[in-house]
Amino acid sequence: MEKAITIGLQTSKDIQDSMDELARLVEAAGATVIESVIQKRDKTEARTLFGPGKVLEIQALVEELEADLVVVNHELSGSQLRNLEEIIECKIIDRTNLILDIFASRATSKEGQLQVKLAQLQYRLPRIIGFSDYLSRTGGGIGTRGPGEQKLETDRRHVEREIHAIKKQLKTVEKQRETKRKRRTESQVPIVSFVGYTNAGKSTLMNQLMVSEEEVFVKDMLFATLDTSLRKAELPQGEIVLLADTVGFVSELPTALIEAFKSTLEEIKASDIIVHVLDASHDDVELQMSTTNKILDDLEIKDKKILTVFNKMDQVISPEVFVDETGQNNKLYISALSKKDIKSVLNKIESMLHEQYVTATLFIPFEDYSYYNMIASKHIITDEKHNDSGTIIEVKLDELALKPFERFKMTK
Repeated sequence: MEKAITIGLQTSKDIQDSMDELARLVEAAGATVIESVIQKRDKTEARTLFGPGKVLEIQALVEELEADLVVVNHELSGSQLRNLEEIIECKIIDRTNLILDIFASRATSKEGQLQVKLAQLQYRLPRIIGFSDYLSRTGGGIGTRGPGEQKLETDRRHVEREIHAIKKQLKTVEKQRETKRKRRTESQVPIVSFVGYTNAGKSTLMNQLMVSEEEVFVKDMLFATLDTSLRKAELPQGEIVLLADTVGFVSELPTALIEAFKSTLEEIKASDIIVHVLDASHDDVELQMSTTNKILDDLEIKDKKILTVFNKMDQVISPEVFVDETGQNNKLYISALSKKDIKSVLNKIESMLHEQYVTATLFIPFEDYSYYNMIASKHIITDEKHNDSGTIIEVKLDELALKPFERFKMTK
């Protein structure tokens, strides 16, 4: 296992929480953190991000502790990366590259792998160009121009071609996803999407809610799952809904990743309800909440009903701090391992869905009885009466789902 030293630059606000998260990311990538260093400085150093003295201190620390790599809690330019590696004489990885590396090791579907590869190439491209600029500025000399610069330009063109090819493949996958999404919308089965910080317990909660025997993969680690999962759940009154899991978020999630995963995250836009899962036992719940809200804003997701679920309440040392807000403003405080709490979540999802439902009275003639079966299998029938020519039913459903049955609607 590789030994890592993490370093961060604090110019204004405290970055300890971000550094703690970086350590968990390093562990998720398969390395172990042996030392963590924070430099407090008014401004960044253009060449190396950190002050010259701190860089030399890190060099000595790497040698003393026999570290294999240094992980920087910020995104580095190509020249900064090269300058740090030359001085410290050790492999340097920035936060963005680390997250991309984790995603690359976790992606299992073809779409997920393409999305991650695209993000990696988009991250690499400006660093190749920046490195090429560095060579030009040195003013010639053996080894600084010619073949070296030519190879970088070749690399740049190769990366650009790869980016174009992957985007083309993703467009095809996106069309297939859009077709499936359209079919689901036409089926009128409500969709409930789960979003939130990585390792907040989304997959565990989904497994407790669903009726399918095929469970969503769960592990106590950051970014345990990347690929979107769809499962069925049954609400208390018998209505079937689809549960959609999404990739977990983390603070400062690379822009390239958000862009690459945009088509996957578009699933959230098709949702009837969004369940925002938070780890209540986490030291900085506010960071989790603001990170997810920012990403939802970036995706331009508006006017969606959101149920905020504070999970892992069984691990909270002082649960009384949450008591005053329980049940207010579509918030729940639960443990995904509690059957009673799972019932509360299902009840809340059901009540939130019903808030946007209308009650319609329909007359289904016997010759059109297949429509009765269609309605009964997907929607909530609250009353029904039979006569010689058919069945009169009262049904709760949203206005879009009512459209195919408009001709059966009875006027008062």
